[in-house]
Amino acid sequence: MTDEPLPLAPVLDLADGAAVPQLGFGLYKVPAADATALARTALDTGYRHLDTAAFYENEAEVGRAVRETEVPRDEVFVTSKVWKDDNGFDATLRAFDASMERLGLDVLDLFLIHWPVPSTDLYVDTWRALIRLQAEGRVRSIGVSNFHVHHVDRIVAETGVTPVVNQVELHPWLPQRELREDHAARGIRVEAWSPLARGRVLEDPTLARIAERHGRTPAQVVLRWHMEQGVIAIPKASSAARMRQNLDVFGFALDEVDLEAIAALESGTRTGRDPDLD
Repeated sequence: MTDEPLPLAPVLDLADGAAVPQLGFGLYKVPAADATALARTALDTGYRHLDTAAFYENEAEVGRAVRETEVPRDEVFVTSKVWKDDNGFDATLRAFDASMERLGLDVLDLFLIHWPVPSTDLYVDTWRALIRLQAEGRVRSIGVSNFHVHHVDRIVAETGVTPVVNQVELHPWLPQRELREDHAARGIRVEAWSPLARGRVLEDPTLARIAERHGRTPAQVVLRWHMEQGVIAIPKASSAARMRQNLDVFGFALDEVDLEAIAALESGTRTGRDPDLD
């Protein structure tokens, strides 16, 4: 296997004029001790989009990788998120300061509300804090994560500002059709966390058959499906070989038969919580 970087992922325009690499590297559940090395390896492999969060407890290590890599800072898109315990206007501003101190970056590319937590009724105030941070130039783009359509409806109705990204659980079992249709009409990019359903969907024999036909792995088939749906995806990997496989999804295409077979896998199965239950 060559050590040469793979071709870069396509870049998608955001409604605020920024742009995001469509295929990124997720750092959820990556121990701090491993995060700098893995993030550096991802950048060396060809990834230009790193997704972290306060809750992941590896922001400092991800920031170190961004500062130490030979890849120019303006070519690396970094996302972080405010954890649900810090929802609320003032708490979010403090949490952002803490995240930026850990990251060691001057400006963040994308900051998200990690969860709406409707039971606390603070997500609109949290959104107002993100609007202020963007107005101050401290973050280029702002968005949400784990928001249902009705959560997005409310923040837009009460602030007049539409998020440019909504990061949700999305994979062949849970394709989020209605949400994607709604967001496409509003210019909101949909981003998939757990794009491989934490690896569980890869055991499906339908995906194995499609992968064999294309000479690819089931993971490559699923990630290619995300790309063709126009979804941003942030798979994680613990080895350089798997990183390369996950990024190497731009040399083939799925046909109508493949897409129909994958569509039939929809079951509504979640690997995480329903945001309305928080």
